[in-house]
Amino acid sequence: MKQPMRKDRRKAQPELPSGRRSAAQTHETDTFRRGFVSLTKLALSGVQITASALDVTTEKVLFSIDDHLSVPTASLGKVILLIEVAARLTQRDGSAHGLLDRTVVDSAAGTGLWQHLQIPTMPVADLAVMVGQSSDNLATNVLLRHIGLDAVRARGEALGLNRTFLLDKVRDHRGPDDAPHVSVGSARELSTLFRDLAEGSVVDVATSQQVLAWLGLSADLSMVASAFGLDPLSHVHSDHGLLLVNKTGSGPGIRSEVGILRGPRASVSYAVTMRFNDEELTSRLAVLDGMRTLGTDILEYVY
Repeated sequence: MKQPMRKDRRKAQPELPSGRRSAAQTHETDTFRRGFVSLTKLALSGVQITASALDVTTEKVLFSIDDHLSVPTASLGKVILLIEVAARLTQRDGSAHGLLDRTVVDSAAGTGLWQHLQIPTMPVADLAVMVGQSSDNLATNVLLRHIGLDAVRARGEALGLNRTFLLDKVRDHRGPDDAPHVSVGSARELSTLFRDLAEGSVVDVATSQQVLAWLGLSADLSMVASAFGLDPLSHVHSDHGLLLVNKTGSGPGIRSEVGILRGPRASVSYAVTMRFNDEELTSRLAVLDGMRTLGTDILEYVY
C-alpha cells in the first residue's frame, strides 16, 4: 500500500524559523529548548525572528534562527559608532577630544536625556557615555556629524561586517531620499562582534574595553536581559556572579538586543531581533515574553 506523502511543514508555514540549538545539557535540561519552542510559536503567529547565541570561550553556536539574514535592528548600529569613537580615543586621535555643540539639525526625539537638559555642549567621551547608557539619539547625531558616516562605514568594513551597518543618523521622520532604517544587521555578525569585544580583539584591547565600559551602563533591561534579575540602573559590577553588557534597539514593530552575559560557569554573546505587527499591545507583550524566555535559557547556561 502506497504511503501518504508527509506534509512539508515549511512550505505550509513559510514563516517558520530555520534554526538550531545545541545539545548541551544543564541540570538534565536541554538548554535553549524553551527559547526555541517559544520563538517557534511566535514565528507561527507571524513574527519574523533572527537570533544567535555563542559560547564566548569555545565559539560554539548554542542557538540560531536565520542568523545570516540582514534585518532592520533599530539602533543597534550605534555600537559601530561607539567603536570608532573608542578607537580614536585609544589612538590619541585629536578628533576624539574637545567639546561638541548640539544644533537644530541634530535634533531627534525618542530615547536619551540630552534633549531634556539645558547644557548645549558636551565632551566627545561624555556623549559616548550617553549613547551607551540610554542610546541617546541627540548625542548619537552630534557624534555622527563630527565623526562622519563614511568613517563609521569604513570601521565596520575593517571589522569584517558584511551584513551589519549604521545607515543613517536618527530622524523623527524618514523621507524618500533617506535611508529606510537607522541600522541593519545579522544576528550572527552581532553576536560575533560582542564575543570579539569580550575577547578584546575589536581593534585592540583598550578599544574593546572602552566600548564595553560604555555599553555596560545600559539601563534598558526590558528584553532578553529582563531574565537576568539585574538592577537596570546599576549593574556595572558582578551581581550574584553575573556581569552584563548589552545594547537594545526599539522601533515600531521592532525589538532588538545584542549583549554578553558572563556567569560562574560560562559566558554567552547573543543577538536577537524580532519584527512584528505592533498594532495590538498583546503582540508586543508576546514578543517581549519570548525574548525573556530566551534570556532564561542563556542564564541557565552561564549560571
